[in-house]
Amino acid sequence: MKKYLLIIWVVASTFTACNAQENNKKPMKLNKLSTQEAAVILHKGTERPFTGELLNNKDTGTYVCRQCDAALYRSEDKFESHCGWPSFDDEIAGAVKRVPDADGYRVEIVCANCGGHLGHVFEGERFTAKNTRHCVNSISMKFIPDKKQKMEKAYFASGCFWGTEYHFMKANGVLETTVGYMGGRTQSPTYKEVCTGTTGHVETAEIVYDPTKTTFEELLKLYYETHDFEQVGGQGPDIGEQYQSVVFYVNDEQKQMVEKYIQILKDKGYKPATELRPAPEFWSAEDYHQEYYDKKNGTPYCHIYRKIF
Repeated sequence: MKKYLLIIWVVASTFTACNAQENNKKPMKLNKLSTQEAAVILHKGTERPFTGELLNNKDTGTYVCRQCDAALYRSEDKFESHCGWPSFDDEIAGAVKRVPDADGYRVEIVCANCGGHLGHVFEGERFTAKNTRHCVNSISMKFIPDKKQKMEKAYFASGCFWGTEYHFMKANGVLETTVGYMGGRTQSPTYKEVCTGTTGHVETAEIVYDPTKTTFEELLKLYYETHDFEQVGGQGPDIGEQYQSVVFYVNDEQKQMVEKYIQILKDKGYKPATELRPAPEFWSAEDYHQEYYDKKNGTPYCHIYRKIF
């Protein structure tokens, strides 16, 4: 009888100790979510395809959970699947949990740390050698760039900024592209205001690139090979000063490089109309203008690539 009482006492003591440890755990620190973030992360919604801020991110770094900051994916495991959401063929070990989806046939993926909804995982599509695609909502994640990565900027205007951005966002070494407005007389202009032709702004693409993978010279070549730099006062059917050919240089090296290529083009028999101006403040355009042709699954109507150099 004493033996059985001893066993009962040991089990009860162990259970009490485990409960005490659980009660002493610090509550998980969670970040406050916006209404849009909560709709996806907490209520398992889905952001619209081709709208996420991390879809075309090419920086080197780590993707972390927006709700709890737990590391989820590395940039080297991200690939382009053209599905409209960031895709990864592998996760950081133990970071992502797979659970049956409520629809009965898909597999949902959640943050293993906080349980926040990330998206879904698919296998057998053969996009990469790992044959796995984590289809993740941008809004479920934040991106932490590696500190050692070098970044430089260039600003090119060549008519409608949809077409300008289209070619640069596909170029080697380009980390990020943003379309917006430069060179005007007003602050924070809107597209409607710029279209009046009275603000002095030019539709421009901001190009962020890795100088260890490409150069301003290579980007400048692409710039000239993707628009009609001889046209004055517009580009194709888009007429007005907001559509003119302009390079906004950020330093003397860029200025000298543009001057060099203007002369090269003249020597080839061209008559460049490109203006060269020091870079003023860049004003980002409205969200619906960003990565326009990728969202519409289309191609530019007047920015056609032609080999020159």
